[in-house]
Amino acid sequence: MSRDGEPPVSEDSGAEPEPEPAGDAVQDAGDAGSAAAPAGAALRAEVRDALAGLAARLDREHERAAHREAVIDRLHEENQRLRRGELQAMLEPVRAALYRLHDQARREADRLRAPGLSEAPDPRRTAVLLAAVADDVADALARLGVERFTVEPGAPYDASRHRPVAVTPVDDPVADGTVTAVQSDGFEQSGKVLRKAAVSVGRLAEPASAAGPAEPASAGEASHNGQTTNSG
Repeated sequence: MSRDGEPPVSEDSGAEPEPEPAGDAVQDAGDAGSAAAPAGAALRAEVRDALAGLAARLDREHERAAHREAVIDRLHEENQRLRRGELQAMLEPVRAALYRLHDQARREADRLRAPGLSEAPDPRRTAVLLAAVADDVADALARLGVERFTVEPGAPYDASRHRPVAVTPVDDPVADGTVTAVQSDGFEQSGKVLRKAAVSVGRLAEPASAAGPAEPASAGEASHNGQTTNSG
């Protein structure tokens, strides 16, 4: 026995050691919580930095999109300006032709209104003036890519290029279905007919109907040797 009256405990007896006080377990749990706190703060900081980077990236994308929109608007405006310029350049020949027509008509009108004019207008001069006007118009259209084409009388009628405006009776079978007169020229562009030529087309006249049968002789008449005699 021990000195205090309790039997001694041998180390080899297999007896369990006495449990540690509860205060030590609480202290260990506090130490673990203290170690986890910095890890949570670091995670929160990492998420906050990631969100800030994402927001900055979105701001840059918005700026790029606004820049692209500005570039598109500028290019569209330049394209519209170029198209207007091209259109004006295309219309310049038409304006020039109209200027010439205006001047020619004005000069002719002033000449005909002159008080000293004693002679009637010369039809040949009028014809030349009108032909010049038509040529100026055709030249202006040619500068726009529109070509004038003419039709000669006697040419075969072509429904794809001719517009019949009148029918002319003809006796010659060869002239049947041909152009007999031209009312106006046609216009085409790159092989496509924009306006057909107005023409008159010949049509073969129907032959006169054969004479009807001779009237029969009356009962009092008889025919003998090609002569008609009266039996009465």
